Amino acid sequence: MSELVQEVCSADFEELISKGVALVDFWAPWCGPCRMQVPVLEDLAGSVRGRVKFAKVNIDEVADIAERFGVQAIPTLLLFKDGNEIRRFIGVQTKEILVDAISSVL
Repeated sequence: MSELVQEVCSADFEELISKGVALVDFWAPWCGPCRMQVPVLEDLAGSVRGRVKFAKVNIDEVADIAERFGVQAIPTLLLFKDGNEIRRFIGVQTKEILVDAISSVL
């Protein structure tokens, strides 16, 4: 993982999403589409550095969070603002789609 997209566990998750804007990627290392999403997220994280938090949740290691949010397919990206889910994306997303969504909540 890069310094811009952090891996989170159950203990870190609430603090991450509680304040400001956060984009959380639910993924697994064996998922091909999930690996395709990584460079898009890292590029996006570099573009909006400091204004949005980016995190990844490995559904195999942190299944409780995936279950809590009803994640049934991966990659699934959840956009949060001040602890509330604002938008959900299922499948690989382009940078442009994510930029539009983030811009609408900043």
